Amino acid sequence: MNAYIEEYPRPQLVRKRWTNLNGIWDFRFDDENKGEWEKWYADFPEAHQKIQVPFTYETDKSGIAEHQAHWYVWYHREIKVSDLKNADCQILHFEGSDFWTKVWVNGNYVGEHKGAYARFSFDISKFLQAGVNEITVRVEDGFSTEQPRGKQRWVDHNFGCWYVQTTGIWKSVWMESVNKKHIHSIKMTPELVDSSVIMECRIANAEQERNMEIIAEISYHDTIINKVCMIPHEGIAKVTTSVAYFGESEWSVHLWTPEHPDLYDVRVRLLEDGKIIDEIFSYFGMREIRIEKGNILLNGSPVYQRLILDQGYWKESGITPPSEQAMIEDIDKIQAMGLNGL
Repeated sequence: MNAYIEEYPRPQLVRKRWTNLNGIWDFRFDDENKGEWEKWYADFPEAHQKIQVPFTYETDKSGIAEHQAHWYVWYHREIKVSDLKNADCQILHFEGSDFWTKVWVNGNYVGEHKGAYARFSFDISKFLQAGVNEITVRVEDGFSTEQPRGKQRWVDHNFGCWYVQTTGIWKSVWMESVNKKHIHSIKMTPELVDSSVIMECRIANAEQERNMEIIAEISYHDTIINKVCMIPHEGIAKVTTSVAYFGESEWSVHLWTPEHPDLYDVRVRLLEDGKIIDEIFSYFGMREIRIEKGNILLNGSPVYQRLILDQGYWKESGITPPSEQAMIEDIDKIQAMGLNGL
């Protein structure tokens, strides 16, 4: 039941109907800040450059590799609706864009977001048309120290432990097709004391939910552990269910540890009038962390933390990992060094 998809940007809420929009986009600097006045979102001028999203123009991986600050940047690309599955809603997701992002589709203003590190999304269904569609993005940044900066410098040169700024789209851009009524989020909280997990699902656009139900199936290495039905109320469904299964483990439960990071897979289906209208895949680990008498306990036992400070910068790609495989190799090397956390 594991629904792992390489490079999928939201691994704890996976849908199979999605479109990766990373890749080559048209790109322009707008140092005079005239793009909105000249309505570049309606008629994007011939691009001066191309950029490899999701890498910012300051990085080698972007294909531009310029460290000079440009506080207004524009992106543009075309998509084909025929490449997407039919559904009530087409959601455009940005996993990260630094700092003030505005989005247009086919010249229509969709919305904006201020912030660098939180994902944000827009329902662009009403702006799409049959055939080719245009997505235009404007991002504004700056050296303001009132913005969350992390390790980004706020002057025009690197100094101390402050590195080159990050401007624009720096994480994945993607789309997914969903029913108007769909699973908006899922939260799972392990309870080791009674070998259970608390599951909470939030449903989008669930004003009329009298004939709706949620079926969650928990498995471990393709062995079904438990199945539970939830009835949403005011868009929320919550239940506590057991994961104890003596056929799988002598202790009935597989615990998560850094040395043995065992995970349980979850498939959640949303039904209306007995028909499946949404399906997502997720996972959780059975683990508990607490402090007791000055000791940090993992699953009830003291754990000595051997940690490394991860600056989170990559030589060729800034704060954006160059690939999913690069992140995996990073973790493998950290463990090979005898460390158990960051």
